[in-house]
Amino acid sequence: MDPKLLEILVCPLCKGPLVFKKIEQELICKADRLAFQVKDDIPVMLAEEARKIPPEEEI
Repeated sequence: MDPKLLEILVCPLCKGPLVFKKIEQELICKADRLAFQVKDDIPVMLAEEARKIPPEEEI
């Protein structure tokens, strides 16, 4: 994932910062507890495609 791209990407819902999890290939929004998948170095920033992070999963 390009570090410059990470600097400008925000959550499409709350416009908050995202954290990149390299092993899982996901961009995480801690505020909304959503994980956006990164496929072939392209982030899928659609809310309806995001994985909801359950309360018991630590972020």
